Amino acid sequence: MTDSTLTRANLIAQMVSDDSVTTDLLADDERDFSDGRLSDEAPISYLDESESPAYILTNNKKGIGLGTKNNTVSPDSNRGTVTMITGRRTICLVGQEDGDETYSIPHDAVAWASYHTGFFSNRLELRTPAKGYHCWADRATSEQLLEDITGYIDERTSSDPTPIAGDNEASVYSWRGDTVNTTDDSQESRGNGD
Repeated sequence: MTDSTLTRANLIAQMVSDDSVTTDLLADDERDFSDGRLSDEAPISYLDESESPAYILTNNKKGIGLGTKNNTVSPDSNRGTVTMITGRRTICLVGQEDGDETYSIPHDAVAWASYHTGFFSNRLELRTPAKGYHCWADRATSEQLLEDITGYIDERTSSDPTPIAGDNEASVYSWRGDTVNTTDDSQESRGNGD
């Protein structure tokens, strides 16, 4: 980590009003992760020059579910996940030894956002017209924070979401237990309707 990374992380953390955004998280310099939550760059390096996170979610065991919550890309055992919610997009960084996995979901591609709480972890769900993204958060994440994030994203969504390239590739949809063919709008492709 360079001094400029730490300086920028500190400046951003001081400017943001939510406690979830900290210098340590932005600079990937947390005490619990001696080698860093991520193996490549610090989270702050994924932000554009004029971009800063309004909120940050973390998880030590789960990363991001692609299409469904069960199709989750998880961090390696000594790494973690950082999800930054900025004014323009949600960035999910999943720490892996062979190179971090990075997902960017622009708010103008989101049809709707919601959150779910659970016994072991919580998650933020972002739905584009073609795919769902399930950003896992630690169980200690407050429901109020998840509600604030959902509202923040909803304020920035478009009434006509812009598709993300590659969204259809990992999408799996079902209707009453039957797989839906997203290219065929006939009644047969949606199940029997009972």
